[in-house]
Amino acid sequence: MYKKLIKRNLYKDLYKHLNSKEISLIVGPRQVGKTTLMLLLENELISKKESTLFLNLDREADKKYFVNQNELIRKIQLEIGNNRGFVFIDEIQRKENAGLFLKGIYDSNLPYKFIVSGSGSLELKEKIHESLVGRKKLFELRPISFIEFIDFKTDYKYENKLESFFEIESDEIFLLLREYLNFGGYPRVIVSDTIREKLEVMDEIFRSYLEKDISVLLHLHRIDAFSNLIKISSAQIGELFNYSKIAGELNISLPTLKNYLWYGEKTFILQKLTPYFKNIKKEIVKSPVYYFYDLGLRNYSIERFGKTDNFGLAFENMIFNVIKEKIRWSSKSIHFWRTKEKAEVDFIIDSTQDILPIEVKYRNLVKPTVNRSLRSFIHKYSPKRAIIVNLKLRDKIRIDNTDVLFCPLQDFLLSKEYYMLSTTRHLNSNEF
Repeated sequence: MYKKLIKRNLYKDLYKHLNSKEISLIVGPRQVGKTTLMLLLENELISKKESTLFLNLDREADKKYFVNQNELIRKIQLEIGNNRGFVFIDEIQRKENAGLFLKGIYDSNLPYKFIVSGSGSLELKEKIHESLVGRKKLFELRPISFIEFIDFKTDYKYENKLESFFEIESDEIFLLLREYLNFGGYPRVIVSDTIREKLEVMDEIFRSYLEKDISVLLHLHRIDAFSNLIKISSAQIGELFNYSKIAGELNISLPTLKNYLWYGEKTFILQKLTPYFKNIKKEIVKSPVYYFYDLGLRNYSIERFGKTDNFGLAFENMIFNVIKEKIRWSSKSIHFWRTKEKAEVDFIIDSTQDILPIEVKYRNLVKPTVNRSLRSFIHKYSPKRAIIVNLKLRDKIRIDNTDVLFCPLQDFLLSKEYYMLSTTRHLNSNEF
């Protein structure tokens, strides 16, 4: 458990799902707090006099119960009996053929609810996903979000009135934003008191990821090339990824590079963003861009951890993570836009009904100005609205038939849907 508890928004969703027969499957990067979340759920159940069992495949003493399904069932029956109970299994990726193992137990129709977690690996992301179709609900626990970070750093005093806090304490918000963009959202990093402690924790997280996840998954004796790939990706987040050039710099083949990138995605480090296009001849359709799950790990890998003073790219990465979270349960997809004439828009949200271009500016905009690239996209595609996320400006202008909303950070963060931003509440007011 951490020195001080950081509340996770995912907790409520997981708690609600305890009443479902489906397996609650929690996945996410190493050390983002999956075990802590499960222990909190178990403590809540124990307080309600429910029967529970917590097993961790990182503990040698617990591994013997996973030799076969019968051994695990015998252990559960010993501890819980044959009545309703809750079984927590942590680090399930340590079990070979974990998906089939869990499928067999689930299909035995036992009176137990299973809550299972594991770090990113092929077993979790692929085989478990396939084996447990219709038998599980997937919950992805990401690094601490900026909203969770603010609540924690302010001792939850403003948990239910964040909108007012943003308006009144804008200077404090800006300081918290700089800290978050510097150190990211790993819980142990956040609760560490000094920069040196934060650095030591991040070093441990990064090395553990390379040595325990990547070296095992890729069967590598040397992880230099993979480590250098992470560094290169860190230095160019949001930029077009030139596969051939980077493979040459790393002295590896193109297939090996793409394989490494794939593993980087499956282990919750990198996130690939593909281009939006309609006109193949004029728009760039092959090269993706990459963002990071955690900003602290990104900064650490290029030796800028705690030293960053140019936050533009980190802020763009943060907004990307916010968008991903907002559209997670929808059919919408997120892309970027580039043309051969160098016009570009950071993000395009694509749905069957409409598209929404989003530009990100780490600036205190003072007047509503729209750059050439966004104007070009508007002229070409005529979206109903476009959004420019910035630090403070809340405004609206119209270009052709498109409403361009200048959305301050607080509105973008606190809205539940990207198209229902707080900005829209002001559109009919005298402010505009």
